[in-house]
Amino acid sequence: MAAFVLRRPFALTSALKQLPKATTPAARAFHSSPVKQQLFSQRSSTPIATTVTKSRPTFQKAFRRYDSSLQGIPNPAASGTLGQRFLYGAAMVGGSVVALNLVFNREQREDGGMPPYERAYLNDTFLHTGLGLGIIGVAASALHRSGWSYRLMSANPWVVLGGGLVVSLGTMFGTFSTHPDNYVQKYALWAGFNVAQAAVLSPLLFLQPALLARAGLYTVAMMGSIAFVGATAKQEKYLYLGGPLLAGVALVAVSGFAPLVLPATAARTLMWSERIWLYGGLAVFGGFTLYDTQKILHHARLAERGQARKDVVNESISLELDFLNIFIRMVQILGMQQRRK
Repeated sequence: MAAFVLRRPFALTSALKQLPKATTPAARAFHSSPVKQQLFSQRSSTPIATTVTKSRPTFQKAFRRYDSSLQGIPNPAASGTLGQRFLYGAAMVGGSVVALNLVFNREQREDGGMPPYERAYLNDTFLHTGLGLGIIGVAASALHRSGWSYRLMSANPWVVLGGGLVVSLGTMFGTFSTHPDNYVQKYALWAGFNVAQAAVLSPLLFLQPALLARAGLYTVAMMGSIAFVGATAKQEKYLYLGGPLLAGVALVAVSGFAPLVLPATAARTLMWSERIWLYGGLAVFGGFTLYDTQKILHHARLAERGQARKDVVNESISLELDFLNIFIRMVQILGMQQRRK
C-alpha cells in the first residue's frame, strides 16, 4: 500500500495551480508542474463570473513553457490531412509496441502462453479500470457543466488540496480494506474514489477537447503497449521494479518541491526540475504500469492456488493512478508543442 500513498497525490492535483496572490508569495504543491503558472484566485468579493473570465486564460497557459531554442520546430502530428495524422499516430503507436517488445520482452513466458485464469483476472481488471476512468470522465464533465470548476478555481487552493487528499485517500483505503464479498460497500467506496478524482481534475475541461482527446489516445497507446509487454514477458520478471520505482517517485516528488525552495534566479536548476517532473514522471509511471501488470498476474496465480483472494477492484485502482499521472503529463507535453507551432 505504500506505493499508493506515494503515487496518489500526483494524480490528484497535478493540473491545479494557484493564481498570484496580492500579499502572499505564490506556493505550490510538490506534485504540481514546475511551470510558474497559477490557477486559483484568492477568495474575495469579486463575482464568480469575473474570476472565471480572468482565470480561464491563465489556466489555458498553465501547460505552456517558453523555450526559444525550440521555436519554429514543425510538429508532424499537427500538420497534414486527417488521414495523414491518423497514419502518423498509428505509426507512432505501432513503432512503440514493436520497440518495447524487442527491448523489454526478449524472455517470454515459459508456459506457452497465458493460462485462462490469468487471462480472465487480467481482463476483469482492465474492465474495471476502463469503467473507473469512464466514471471519472462522465463525473468531471457533469461537474464542469454545473459550474463546479468555476467554484473550485475561486476557492482557497490549500483547502482544495487538503480536502481532495483526505477524500481521495479515505475512499481509496476504504476500498482496499473492504472485503470483495461486500459488494455494496466495496463499489460505493470505489465510485466515491473516482468521483473525488473527477472533482479535482474537472478544470482540465477548460482546455481544448482535441488536446485532451489526443492526450487520452497517447496515454492509452503507451499503457497498452507496456501492459502487453508485462503480460507476455517471463513470469515475475519485472516485479523487482517495485523498490526502484518508489525511489523514482520520491525523486519526482522532490523535483516538484524545487520551485518552493529555490530562488527564481536559479533558472537552469528549475528547468531541470521541471524536466524531471515531466519526463521522469512519464518514465516512472510507465514503469509502474509494467510492474502493476505483472503484479496482477502474480496475484491471479496466488488466487488460483488459494493463497490470496481475488480483488479486481483494488487492482484497477493502481492502473487508474498510472493512467491519470501519465495523462496529465501528456496534456502538458501536447500543450507545450501546440505553442511552438
